Amino acid sequence: MANSGLQILGFALSLLGLVGLIVGTILPQWKMSAYVGDNIITAVSMYQGLWMSCAFQSTGQIQCKVYDSILQLDTALQATRALMIVGIIVTVAGLGVATMGMKCTNCGGDDKNKKSRIAMTGGIVLLIGSLCATIACSWYANNIIKEFYNPFAPVNSKYEFGSAIFIAWAGAFLDIIGGAMLAATCPKGKPKAKYPIASTRPPSSSKEYV
Repeated sequence: MANSGLQILGFALSLLGLVGLIVGTILPQWKMSAYVGDNIITAVSMYQGLWMSCAFQSTGQIQCKVYDSILQLDTALQATRALMIVGIIVTVAGLGVATMGMKCTNCGGDDKNKKSRIAMTGGIVLLIGSLCATIACSWYANNIIKEFYNPFAPVNSKYEFGSAIFIAWAGAFLDIIGGAMLAATCPKGKPKAKYPIASTRPPSSSKEYV
């Protein structure tokens, strides 16, 4: 029963992590304009994401522009896009595999050991998906830090972390925990008989007393 509860909790955390990955990938606030230098008062805030860049004006107006060409994007942004998409697809596949192996479902047959192996496989797949998303977020964050501390970069072109990257990080972290819980449901081996079966003993000893 405790094993089944661990599977349900791991699946729920992984599902929340998947939602975080999708929301973080879509939102444009992966990095935001940093207010550094003497002039920190500005009427426009710039945000950049994986798919578009947006300008938030102090009047409340929002103007977004989707990136025109993939070839014009830098390598880090293209790699981050690819890793996040792969992470989401692999996470969805891991949830599907884990669903068939959970004890509370009728999929995957009635063999408990087989279902435990399927759930463990789903957890491993989830860990792979979360690893892809973690690498993508960390790579993108490393580039933000490098550009921020670049002494040759103009002050008005420096960016800092946006809210979307933290949402994606949180989603990847939840997937790691959920995948680890599902992967921890290892199948137990069949217990071996400690004593020989009585019917297999030779009947010679009983005939001596006849």
